[in-house]
Amino acid sequence: MDALLNDLRADVAGGEVASRVYLSRFHFDRLVRAAVGEPPARLRRRILLEQAAYALGRGATVTDVACACGYGSPEAFARAFSRAHGRPPSDFLKRRLPFVLPAPNGIHFHPPCGLMLPGRNEDESTMDLTERMTEHDLWVTDQMLRLAAEVPDQILDRPIVLSVENLDDDPSTGTRPTIRSLLNALVRNKEMWGANFTGTDYVDQQNDSVDGMRRRFDEAVPPYRAALARIVANNQWDTAFVDAVCEPPQTFTYGGAVAHVLTFSAYRRTQALLAFHAAGYRDLGLGDPMHFDKRDVG
Repeated sequence: MDALLNDLRADVAGGEVASRVYLSRFHFDRLVRAAVGEPPARLRRRILLEQAAYALGRGATVTDVACACGYGSPEAFARAFSRAHGRPPSDFLKRRLPFVLPAPNGIHFHPPCGLMLPGRNEDESTMDLTERMTEHDLWVTDQMLRLAAEVPDQILDRPIVLSVENLDDDPSTGTRPTIRSLLNALVRNKEMWGANFTGTDYVDQQNDSVDGMRRRFDEAVPPYRAALARIVANNQWDTAFVDAVCEPPQTFTYGGAVAHVLTFSAYRRTQALLAFHAAGYRDLGLGDPMHFDKRDVG
């Protein structure tokens, strides 16, 4: 799709497009048709004319759009446009009319200069947003634990100056959070709430060595993930439970608890990632969910 839509101009030859992915025109056309149910030339022309209709409605002239689209003349553009949209381009001038054309695959121009690709079919299962956010949280935490194994202890134990409202300060000592303490909090977070979600005893483990946190995390994730999947599958967001670990015991809903986990995990992950970044360990960036989503889809 990248090769196909890199240049939508009408004067770009199909063979040139196919050569971008090192295929013959025949094999490229066959693969595209099999994947999206539409010949590549028709797909490119349709999206080009959707983009043209959008541009006309936002002040572009017919001549300018015809030239930008690669047509030899405004007349040739007008004929192609009228066949596709059922009305001449002049009807669209400065009128924000619907620009989407019928398509067998849901692929359309997406303003101002992008492309809209459909997700899974309606009859296929889709990932719940909470599940995706949870998987992102677990993935970033896992990656940070792996990275921590390569980082000297003096960096892991270096106090982090920035801490929103001193959330992770130790009230007994007044010390600042460190990468190690934040990673430990992220692991403990999964241990504690996994126990709450599954109704099992929570044991506060003290091993905050990198290897120890790695083992604890690997043990905590499966029941935590399974509990989240059960909550999502059974729509138990409003189901309440008593957390006897709190002093005094408190009542929470699953929805509120999951939101709590994701909110404070995001804060701690960001703090730790910024500290890694400041120390020169920048491979993980800031753990942007969009990058995780692209990795997951890919």
